[in-house]
Amino acid sequence: MPPRQKFTIAAMWHVYILKCANGSLYTGITGNLERRFKQHAAGKGGHYTRAFGARKMLYEEKCRDKSSALKREAEIKRFTRAGKKALIRSGAGPGGKKK
Repeated sequence: MPPRQKFTIAAMWHVYILKCANGSLYTGITGNLERRFKQHAAGKGGHYTRAFGARKMLYEEKCRDKSSALKREAEIKRFTRAGKKALIRSGAGPGGKKK
């Protein structure tokens, strides 16, 4: 009998931007967008969102793997606030669907 094949489903990674209670924008990555937002909203997310609270998911972008998500996150974090707002207006909203 041939050895069993292992099938793995590649995890989908997401880059996201949140609006915080103080009006600031927070950028992060996750493998589970819904779970991560709930963590941020409950004060159990990153240090920044624990301090300033996460209020609303403004942007979400799907990435093929963790490496590409990390690279895209770093790229977005270098944007100015105006650049992030332009990305939010022209890009994908929550759920990753293009407007």
